[in-house]
Amino acid sequence: MDFAVSDEVQHKKDGQRMIVTALRAGMVECRWYDGYCVRREAFREDELVALTHQLAG
Repeated sequence: MDFAVSDEVQHKKDGQRMIVTALRAGMVECRWYDGYCVRREAFREDELVALTHQLAG
């Protein structure tokens, strides 16, 4: 699946909702708030499912 910066995604296993902040070397960098602080981590595309997708225009 192709993701774009600002897409909302969800991790297939853990279920947290995140925002895509960068795409690098086949990895999708995401940020989310865990109730205490903003977290950042990179995931493989196949670990994520898209919740929204921004249209180019």
